[in-house]
Amino acid sequence: MKKLLNNITNWEAWPFKLIYAPLVPIWLSYMIRSGSVWFFTPSNPKLTFGGMEGEPKKEMYDLLPLHLYPPTFNVLPSDDLNEVIGRIHQHNIGFPLIVKPEVGGQGILFRKIDDIASLKHYHSIVPVEYIVQKMVHYPIEVSVFYIRHPLEKKGRVTGFLHKIPLQVTGDGTNTLEGLVMNHPKAANRVPELQSKHKESWNKVIPKGQQYVLSYAANHNRGAHFIDLKEHIDDNLVAVFDSISHGINDFFYGRYDIMCNDIASLKQGRDFTILEYNGCGAEPNHFYDTGYTLGGAYREILMHWKALYQISLYNAKQGIKPWPFMKGMKFRKETNELYSIMKKADERIG
Repeated sequence: MKKLLNNITNWEAWPFKLIYAPLVPIWLSYMIRSGSVWFFTPSNPKLTFGGMEGEPKKEMYDLLPLHLYPPTFNVLPSDDLNEVIGRIHQHNIGFPLIVKPEVGGQGILFRKIDDIASLKHYHSIVPVEYIVQKMVHYPIEVSVFYIRHPLEKKGRVTGFLHKIPLQVTGDGTNTLEGLVMNHPKAANRVPELQSKHKESWNKVIPKGQQYVLSYAANHNRGAHFIDLKEHIDDNLVAVFDSISHGINDFFYGRYDIMCNDIASLKQGRDFTILEYNGCGAEPNHFYDTGYTLGGAYREILMHWKALYQISLYNAKQGIKPWPFMKGMKFRKETNELYSIMKKADERIG
């Protein structure tokens, strides 16, 4: 009963669709005012579907200078594993490394790969194109939500978060299972975590040792967020103005970044971009940071208004929203792809 009451009162734990359901009329009003169901697609003209969903990551990386993201290459399911291993060496990538799908999100098929055996297992199951990426060892992962109207040279950083992946700390007494069961977020993901960590599930974790349960540092995978809004200043904005102008036509979205420290990031050094997401990026800075549901709604609506204004302006410049049937076909194909990926994600463990 206590757990049920907590799930009811803790809005952050509600399903995504339930949180957003009361705001649907606002989204519909933007469709009506713009005359297009896919009014948002001109927001980031260089990204497929404006970056709402289904955009290829290669498309994103190709817009960045090589020095701004980790060594990365794409792999097809049909590629020979020995050739993949050869390319790992060619790109100067060592183990452990990161793999993630070319199209996707929410941590689906995202894995840390420790050795060739784990890579072989992953490669044998994944039915879609995926990315191999060098694992970054900077100590801090942050997300930066950036908005800039096309008429303006200076943008805004509306959200700045320190993201801590889902993890537990050993006490020298409890097994990993016990630590998971006592963790406020991990306890809600027991079947998934037991499948992924079955080899360590019944082991006692040494006192003080941190055990990472998911390297995908997003809300969907149980990450913890710390608000860094007090660090938002002109220096931080200038860094992302420079990056976004360099990308060309990136006006709305969220950067996921590893950095050495906040001071260095503000100076434009000692950081790397893991990826960035377009108009489908959630302004996730209202999770874990003390927002009420009403406060979260105000943030969402502020971001949606900016998205609408950017999209409307770009549409008037000739970057028209996608035709209805083109968008429907794309969404159908994307949903089918995600369904395949989720099944594979469960099989990998």
